[in-house]
Amino acid sequence: MDEESDLEREMTRMPRTTDRRVEPDCAPLPACPANSDPLLQLQYEAQPPSGPGAVRCAGYPRELAMRGIPVVCTACRARRDWLLINQSRHVWVRCRCSNQWLEPEITRADFDAMLTGPHLTSYPSLEQAMVALGFDGAFSGSYLE
Repeated sequence: MDEESDLEREMTRMPRTTDRRVEPDCAPLPACPANSDPLLQLQYEAQPPSGPGAVRCAGYPRELAMRGIPVVCTACRARRDWLLINQSRHVWVRCRCSNQWLEPEITRADFDAMLTGPHLTSYPSLEQAMVALGFDGAFSGSYLE
């Protein structure tokens, strides 16, 4: 009996690895004032989101390596085709199977360097962006090119 209790105590002291799902804090973008001029509303909608609550996403179809070690999804073992999500100084990596994790190795400067296209698409929410880009789990197990 003592051996079992010693083993149980030892197991509770052992560090455990868990796959914690960390979601970015999504603050809603401020709305354009109601009953405003349609031209002002169009100008407001055309501006890229900014400020501390702004969330930006970028697709990354290639393999991603942190310090020479390739990134692999812990849920489906995918090795490429990521969605990088940036809010403030944090960057999350999201797989097509909808597994997502905070990646402290990718800085905001790294994220900004990955934004190469001049065309930006704005979505009303992060959830709608993930659905539109195919990172909501619907394309789990497949690579889209």
